[in-house]
Amino acid sequence: MLTNGTIQKKGHALHPSPLPFRDPNARNATAARSFSTTFVFAIFGPYADLSSHGLAFFVASDRSVLYTALPGQFLGLLNDTDNGNRSSHVFAVELDTLFNADFHDMNSNHVGVDVDSLDSTVAANAGYYDDGTGQFKLLTLISRKAMQVTVTMAPLGLARPKKPLLQTTIDLSGVLQQDTAFAGFTSATGILFSRHFVLGWSFALDEPAPALNISALPALPRAWPKPRSNVLEIVLPMASATLVLAVGVSIYALVRWRIKYAELREDWEVAFGPHRFSYKDLFHATRGFSDKQLLGAGGFGSVYKGVLLKSNMEVAVKKVSHESKQGMKEFIAEVVSMGRLRHRNLVQLLGYCRRRGELLLVYDYMPNGSLDRYLYDRSKGTLCWPQRFHIIRGVASGLLYLHEDWEQVVIHRDVKASNVLLDSEMNGRLGDFGLARLYDHGTDAHTTHVVGTMGYLAPELGHTGKATPATDVFSFGAFLLEVTCGRRPVEQDEHGNHSVLVDWVTQRWRGGSIVDAADTMIRDGFNPDEVSLVLKLGLFCSHTLPNARPTMREVMQYLDGDMVLPDLSPEYFGFTVVERMCSGEFINSTTMACVSTTTMGAISDLSGGR
Repeated sequence: MLTNGTIQKKGHALHPSPLPFRDPNARNATAARSFSTTFVFAIFGPYADLSSHGLAFFVASDRSVLYTALPGQFLGLLNDTDNGNRSSHVFAVELDTLFNADFHDMNSNHVGVDVDSLDSTVAANAGYYDDGTGQFKLLTLISRKAMQVTVTMAPLGLARPKKPLLQTTIDLSGVLQQDTAFAGFTSATGILFSRHFVLGWSFALDEPAPALNISALPALPRAWPKPRSNVLEIVLPMASATLVLAVGVSIYALVRWRIKYAELREDWEVAFGPHRFSYKDLFHATRGFSDKQLLGAGGFGSVYKGVLLKSNMEVAVKKVSHESKQGMKEFIAEVVSMGRLRHRNLVQLLGYCRRRGELLLVYDYMPNGSLDRYLYDRSKGTLCWPQRFHIIRGVASGLLYLHEDWEQVVIHRDVKASNVLLDSEMNGRLGDFGLARLYDHGTDAHTTHVVGTMGYLAPELGHTGKATPATDVFSFGAFLLEVTCGRRPVEQDEHGNHSVLVDWVTQRWRGGSIVDAADTMIRDGFNPDEVSLVLKLGLFCSHTLPNARPTMREVMQYLDGDMVLPDLSPEYFGFTVVERMCSGEFINSTTMACVSTTTMGAISDLSGGR
């Protein structure tokens, strides 16, 4: 008997002496010897369908690891410090009867192989494969019945199945650091009292373990010991008080739970049901919106990395403040519409959730972060030219889809390097649709306030306020120059003077070599013809006259070499951007007031990033 039914206890049973897991006479004296074992166990809980924690067979270099082990979820084998520590030098086969998310348990009835951690290397449902039918048959570890474990599990008395329950390869040489090691069993109880039994054990090194004589095994005890006659006299008053306390605590916990996970739902959201996430799922996915999960924060809100427990899918969750109900229905309708966008170069918007004063938007997670980190944070490493050109082409393809190939016209209105995210394969994906606007093909965009980021704003927005595909093309032109030159579209020196990237590139072109504008930090050099094409195309897209700019379809044709870029000259672009800004030809006084800022105001409190 490993445990006798006392709560929060651990129990151990070891071979009385350490076993020789290394043979000094062997050809490779450092290699650990293989072993084979079979044993019969049983777990008795107070109820037939409810148990405390399970038990484990283990091999350890030093039994002192058991002295500091904890009961409960640690099975009396490790503690919170040793768990996952390679210096523990423990191998175990766990028979686990409780689900624990911290150890990534698959369920509450499984077998797992553990190395220095209770987070199993490999695990499977407890059971066996029938030799006759090949079907898997489930075994319940807490059934109070004796079961035999060898390589597979099987009911007591059944011949060892031919097909193993699970297979894995563990090199004990890297686990056991000494010539000898201890082997045995460990178990633990938690808040429920259970008893754990090992009825028989066979063990051998370098050969199959001898078979157990089932008929000679001791009989299991009765299901649970009969309580003492005075139990009711002692327990009943305590149980009554505990019940009253438990009811009070439960009511308090329920109220706290409802407040903690409360959401804001209205009747009109029923139609958007499939696109709505529960706050509880997002809370647990982000570990309570922990600071350790924070990916970024700013005026747009905060973005957290999360893993959805049901699907094990990585997501990015953006929290945006909102207090006003004005325009919320239309805003959510646009969020759902954006969720139907499907393109390999767009960050997928998966859905949303609403709380009082808070809106949460759920996206695909992009593991390599935003493009601007690789352009301006040299500690992240720089990008070679093929990578930059591939990203440029990808973003162009995504914009073409938004402008022409989807069922509606989508104007992004904030194309820039910080809104281009990189997936695991360094593909560029355009994201952050917080300022985007949709309208039907063949219709005109509505006039709105000027929004976006200074340096990427088309000049005509200053007096029309009307976002069009041509304004996105202008922003894309600034983006082309930014990625190729490694400089921001508008930079300010210590004296407050502004330097506009479009003008700087144009001056290099007038000086005789536009390629000189390329980022000097580009790794492994670059293709001068491609760099010249991209820089000239960036200036072409940045033309102050909207009708003089190419469409995104033409941009793709230029990048793919399907169409030759027009024979442009620096003089084609006329006055510099600064000169036009000063003349007031394109930008009114409201826009000029924003020149010294980085980002211009959003339309409403709902435009904080989608």
